[in-house]
Amino acid sequence: QVQLVESGGGLVQAGGSLRLSCAASTRTFRYSGMGWFRQAPGKEREFVAGISGTGSMTYYADSVKGRVTISRDNAKNTVYLQMNSLKPEDTAIYYCAARAGNSAYPMGAADADFWGQGTQVTVSS
Repeated sequence: QVQLVESGGGLVQAGGSLRLSCAASTRTFRYSGMGWFRQAPGKEREFVAGISGTGSMTYYADSVKGRVTISRDNAKNTVYLQMNSLKPEDTAIYYCAARAGNSAYPMGAADADFWGQGTQVTVSS
């Protein structure tokens, strides 16, 4: 069974940094488009960042552009999200997502075929 497992969330003060990881349980996702989404309480799930199958193309939501970097290590079947200069409004559950058989990054939740269980990020002011 395919699994995406996120890790690296936690509590951090405003201005701090966190690095999230998403490990895929199978090499199936090695060249699949991957992305990070987040969902705050009472809000819809929103796109944060996406990366193409080879890692050559990335895309970011305007709200995080310049503060967040998505990367991947296909040899380790892992995608990362480095988040710097965190703000209280970044508080949310962060989800890793993957596309099945498509190297383009997902830009909306409807593009994703598989999801991780989520990891909580809390930024205190």
